[in-house]
Amino acid sequence: MIERTTRMRWRRLFKKRRRQMEDIGVQAEAQVDRLFFRRLNKFIDVRRFVISWVLLFVLLGGGVVAQLRGLQDSYLELAPVAGGTMTEGIVGTYTNGNPLYATDPVDVAVAEIVFSGLFKYDRDNKLAPDLAEKYEVDASELVYTVTLKEGVRWHDGTPFTSQDVVFTYETIQNPDTKSPLLSSWRGVKVTALDTRTVKFTLANSLSSFPYSLTNGIVPQHLLKDITAEQLRSVRFNTIGLIGTGPFKLEQVEVSGLSNEVRSERIVLESNASYFAGAPQLQRYVIKSYKTQAQLAEAMSNQEVQAAAGLSSIPDELQGVERLQEYNIPLTGQVMIFFKNSNEILQDVKVRQALVRAVNQQDIISGLGYPVRQSNAPLLKSHTGYDPALAQAATDVEAAKKLLDEAGWIQADGGVRKKENIPLQFKLYAQNRSEYAYVTQVLQKQWLAVGAKVDVMLQQDGDLQTTVANHGYDALLYGISLGVDPDVYAYWHSSQGDVRSLNRLNLSEYKSTVADKALEAGRSRSDPALRAVKYKPFLEAWRNDAPAMALYQPRFLYVVRSQIHGFSPEELNLATDRYANVHEWKVRLGKVQK
Repeated sequence: MIERTTRMRWRRLFKKRRRQMEDIGVQAEAQVDRLFFRRLNKFIDVRRFVISWVLLFVLLGGGVVAQLRGLQDSYLELAPVAGGTMTEGIVGTYTNGNPLYATDPVDVAVAEIVFSGLFKYDRDNKLAPDLAEKYEVDASELVYTVTLKEGVRWHDGTPFTSQDVVFTYETIQNPDTKSPLLSSWRGVKVTALDTRTVKFTLANSLSSFPYSLTNGIVPQHLLKDITAEQLRSVRFNTIGLIGTGPFKLEQVEVSGLSNEVRSERIVLESNASYFAGAPQLQRYVIKSYKTQAQLAEAMSNQEVQAAAGLSSIPDELQGVERLQEYNIPLTGQVMIFFKNSNEILQDVKVRQALVRAVNQQDIISGLGYPVRQSNAPLLKSHTGYDPALAQAATDVEAAKKLLDEAGWIQADGGVRKKENIPLQFKLYAQNRSEYAYVTQVLQKQWLAVGAKVDVMLQQDGDLQTTVANHGYDALLYGISLGVDPDVYAYWHSSQGDVRSLNRLNLSEYKSTVADKALEAGRSRSDPALRAVKYKPFLEAWRNDAPAMALYQPRFLYVVRSQIHGFSPEELNLATDRYANVHEWKVRLGKVQK
């Protein structure tokens, strides 16, 4: 039991502690009142002073920021930077991105970006190494030895070797593969000497052979177990593409239920392991459109940044701020082919008269965009071109005299006749604004000398059938030549025969002199000697007038803003624009000077 004395002691201690707490509370209240509430009025009195100091510090801080921004121009500048996505619209359909089959503009574009060839064309349109490091040709000019670059890998990480090259060309040479490249590889033996060396053995000397080595190479390890008959329809060709190019396939999106509105969106991502250096763009997106009108609308709605496949700038894009228009000459020709087997056009004087009656300058000046004039079967940039052997210049009176000499007499209505047969023939061309304009001018110019021309404009599919069957009297058509002057396929008599594989001699031109010169010219590699060998062909072509050259076609590329790194002066094919796509930039950012 606690004693009474102890209890009293505790009670006194408790009361003492309580008095101390009360004293502390009173003192705290007094201090708060003295130090805060009594001084609050003084703080309000000096608020202007405090606010002034705060504003001063704000102004000083703002001034420092403004000064730093102003000084940026002295050490920073706006320049192209890496990253971003390029979206390009193309008129066409995506069906097969395998370079062994790609022919549609969309297919070829995808194949060019995903796959690499042994060689490619650089910005100056010169043949340059791609997968290859170099090539050598022996003294016989029949054996080409190609050395491959080291360290190249397929998109799936598998090393690229000479076996992939051999597999690609042997697959092309197999008729069951049904590759459109077959005709270029007949009679060529391809052998792998080691993992980095490939030997090509030709049956006959062909100076233009190196230019055949630009098609895409496909992976042996993914396709070797597929039969040639099945290769055209495998998954690899559409959503399974694996190449060695700057971009690799990420996904394919298809929209639209009917063929009229169907569109594909092919997304390609940067290949960080690309042997020529990682691309500057993060992604490259290709969107397909059925018609030029649909592509123009997409461009107007800013769905795409660039457009390939337009024949002219649509009205809805006229005046668009920062719109860039590239008119790039192609190494080809737009020509009028006179079918020499036609009853009327088989007369050389009639053909000569038709050439003399055409005023090229009137045609070119009315196109509305710049093109390079052409006046021979070779381009002015080709080895062997000779201005002294160009086609006959415009001379309407000389044209009339030639027709008079050929027995075509001016009749009522202005159309000449011979034995009661009118000087009349059909001119076929593609149904597009450019060719519609050119054919109209030709109609008027030829009628002025007494020749009546019926113009037949056809859609591309129908025209291709007409061309393949040579179902025309005369043909306004564009052909691809390339940088090498080998035009054997277009003018050698064997290429006009119905048994010819491609039948590209569209004029059905026959000349023993021309044939021998074409054969000799393509078998020599020395430029000076080739020029000498081609001279008889140029003379025969000028005198026989099997066709008339008008101008080099152009590739129209329209972009909403500048593509940095894109500046080609001339292209062989429209898709050669991708030669340095890994260097393209579309973004701008501040960088240190």
